[in-house]
Amino acid sequence: MSSGPGRLGAGPAATRRPPSYGEGAAAVALVATTAEVLAHPELDESLLAPWERQRLAGIRLPGRRDDVVAARLLLRLCASRVTGLPPRDIAPAQRCPGCGRDGHGRPYLPDHPGLGVSYSHADGLVAAVVGPGPVGIDVEPLARRPGPVSVLRRLLPHDEVDAACAGPDPGPALLRLWVRREALFKAGTDDVRLTEWTDRGRAAVVALAGADADRAAGTPVPPLSPAASPPPAPPSGR
Repeated sequence: MSSGPGRLGAGPAATRRPPSYGEGAAAVALVATTAEVLAHPELDESLLAPWERQRLAGIRLPGRRDDVVAARLLLRLCASRVTGLPPRDIAPAQRCPGCGRDGHGRPYLPDHPGLGVSYSHADGLVAAVVGPGPVGIDVEPLARRPGPVSVLRRLLPHDEVDAACAGPDPGPALLRLWVRREALFKAGTDDVRLTEWTDRGRAAVVALAGADADRAAGTPVPPLSPAASPPPAPPSGR
């Protein structure tokens, strides 16, 4: 999840795995800038399915469009590292649990029902995770401040918001609370382990919800593009 020195494809996160995913299998989670992903030699927009490109057509802001493309591509890279398949052979889908229709809602891998998937994008930052069971991930810029507090109290547990506001500078605490709750929401359950840390090299706050979040967070992943950004600090705030 956090980047360390080395080249892409080296290290334990790139190990090929068989198509059965038991409890011992490790999740693969990656955090990157949008620019890193779009410059990656294995990833380009042609990998996206027609329904994904159709949804992109409705996005008017170029920066937001790039973020969405990068997040979907990064999800394919995570799935590639878990399954051993090339990113081009990864075919994510989406289904809305509310209306039951495809094309929007929670992402999943039809060919790998034992794997959970999640992705996030925000202002030039992207994150994705693939692993056994329910998983969720959220990324936000380190300088972002969610709010106002009156709105947060309607969306988040009151006691957690009050605890975050108790300090002299509640902004960072509220941001960490927000990404944690978003990761749990995307996982679809609170009954999973939760890891949250700061990626200072990319000025990002990240939260990962999943059964083996600690294992994924502790696995060094080579940078997507070593020249694009300095290696971030290791995961913290567990």
